[in-house]
Amino acid sequence: MSFGIALLLYVLFVVFLLLAGRREEARALAGFIPDCAVLTGRLLRDGRVPRGHKLLLVALLAYLALPFDLVPDFIPVAGQLDDVLVTALVLRALLRAAGEEPVREHWPGPRRSLDAVLRLAAG
Repeated sequence: MSFGIALLLYVLFVVFLLLAGRREEARALAGFIPDCAVLTGRLLRDGRVPRGHKLLLVALLAYLALPFDLVPDFIPVAGQLDDVLVTALVLRALLRAAGEEPVREHWPGPRRSLDAVLRLAAG
């Protein structure tokens, strides 16, 4: 149920951006989660990513897919914040081990979204 609420809020925000005439931002937001999923899949197949960091990526996917978190998702903002922080920590470890090149090569989305991901992970 909390996933459904989060998904509904996500869709409503994308629609709001579209109605406000901010198509580029709406596309970037609408594609961000799928872009991250594609990135993770591609990084798992990349030989430059150390095995231990591939295990971290698998653990991240499992953490994000599980219905329970450190902070429950039904709590507005804070519920999703822990997902963002865990993702940023995994990406930070990956960037330190493999560098930015694999992430840049495999990112399927807009450049602005990639820059946001790299800034978040560099934190």
